Amino acid sequence: MRRVRYEHTGGPLFLEDVPVPTAGPGELLVRTEAIGVTLPVVRKVTEAAEPIPLGGELAGEVVAVGQGVTRFGAGDRVTGLCFGHGYADYALLHEAMASPVPESASAVDAVALVRSGLVALGALEAARPTAGESALVTAAASGVGHLAVQLARLRGASRIVGAVSDPGKAEFVRGLGADEVIAYDTDDWGTPVDYALDAVGGDLLTPAVAALAPGGRLVAYSSGGGSVQAYDLLVGAKSVIGFQMARIARGEPELYERWRRELWRLFTAGTLKPAVHGEFALEDAIEAHTAIESRSNLGKVVLLP
Repeated sequence: MRRVRYEHTGGPLFLEDVPVPTAGPGELLVRTEAIGVTLPVVRKVTEAAEPIPLGGELAGEVVAVGQGVTRFGAGDRVTGLCFGHGYADYALLHEAMASPVPESASAVDAVALVRSGLVALGALEAARPTAGESALVTAAASGVGHLAVQLARLRGASRIVGAVSDPGKAEFVRGLGADEVIAYDTDDWGTPVDYALDAVGGDLLTPAVAALAPGGRLVAYSSGGGSVQAYDLLVGAKSVIGFQMARIARGEPELYERWRRELWRLFTAGTLKPAVHGEFALEDAIEAHTAIESRSNLGKVVLLP
């Protein structure tokens, strides 16, 4: 089978031929049909001290199962998070990280919706929104952000501000339901909001906290790091909440499953619509990574084996 790998920090990515892996205890062997490209994986390629397996979200058909697997069998369509080599024709999923894909959905739908949607929904839940509150979503055109904008509206947000790296993304973000769109380098972010969902971190944390109204909450779910001055929180009785999807997946599987069902319910009803920026062949993984690195994507970036 084909697999994408790299040998040095920063790449380049290349294809290699390797044997198809064997499903171990608790694992599913999946013939991949769609693979999601995410900023955390892209950053690992450019920043990790040593090469790592390119994992992440994928969807496809189960071709074999390992000892002890009870929820899935050969022929089932699944999506899930792969912690090993996921940029490949075949990949291994732990049963606990796999979810069924409805017959009405494609593999691309599953990759664009489930993992990114779980992060967006989880971050929104962490903000504890109430109907009528206003919201700010950074990286509003990203794979997670474009779903967060829609979910905030579905949860009753009265006003949604989408923050983006490029003003050229404004039309796309407004089409998702945002009332206002601002660029990161804008001096004035407008009327303060009740809560913010931040996927960027770093230097953007300061203006994002400043954009909160008194008592406002910022949910940080970025891998970009950054810090916040305690005084900036004290003067407005503001709070910063950290959210990590992996903790929910590992420690609260029932909640994880409930959120997953909610995403599919909204998708089936036509009220939550994942957008796909581009579909790239496996051998074009470097172009897919470039789309993420350049922040040019509008929605999800997907690899097709």
